[in-house]
Amino acid sequence: MPEPTPETHVIDYRAAEQLLAARDPRGAVKLLDSVITAHPENTAARLLRARAFFDAAQLRPAELEFQLVLEREPDNAFAHFALARTLQRGGRKAEAIRHFRLAAALDPRPDFIEAARFDEGAA
Repeated sequence: MPEPTPETHVIDYRAAEQLLAARDPRGAVKLLDSVITAHPENTAARLLRARAFFDAAQLRPAELEFQLVLEREPDNAFAHFALARTLQRGGRKAEAIRHFRLAAALDPRPDFIEAARFDEGAA
């Protein structure tokens, strides 16, 4: 088998996006594992893998990946939002609200604001 190249990693990343869109998150994770092994600093690949873990109901790995993304990009509103969804799905509402609010503060998109429940004053 030929040695992976940066080009094959890009192909694997794009294929993983397609697999995720086709509702095959486990297949996406498999492809992204080699990409992340070769490029551990690649935040986009980690974010995509976190989404795939979430879609596969692998909440702990998803949480860890989203946290890694946020360590590198603390102003990534989508990562805060997705981490909040992960925490919410795991029954950790108070932690989730904090990240929903951070997402809404960083990017006041209607869905982020709604999820933050600013209008309800939830804590």
